Amino acid sequence: MKPPEHLPKRHGLSRLWHASGHSWRGLKTGWREPAFRQELLLSAVLVPLAVGLSEVWLEAVVLVGAVLLVLVVELLNTAIERTVDRIGSDWHALSGMAKDLASAAVLLSLVFCLGVWASAGWRWLSG
Repeated sequence: MKPPEHLPKRHGLSRLWHASGHSWRGLKTGWREPAFRQELLLSAVLVPLAVGLSEVWLEAVVLVGAVLLVLVVELLNTAIERTVDRIGSDWHALSGMAKDLASAAVLLSLVFCLGVWASAGWRWLSG
């Protein structure tokens, strides 16, 4: 791949088309990560469930948003891990902190998602 300074400056639909290609490659890369794949497969169940069981659109949006947040944070975690790994295989405290912080972000997004879904489940079951 050419260095960025030699790439043509894209505008309009061309820029959008090429950016979509980068995003698609990112999703394919994410699919190769077991954690992202598991979360994506779970979202394939949770998103239709949210839409089907929610009585108001805002509830569905919050439930789906909580699931999407987990996916987004997992992709960012993977990006940070890959970047740190590219820098070098030698252990460094800052590299470890970066990976730990990214992992903590995933944990917090999962806790948030679980809380949102538990709250909705409680309401659905207590009807």
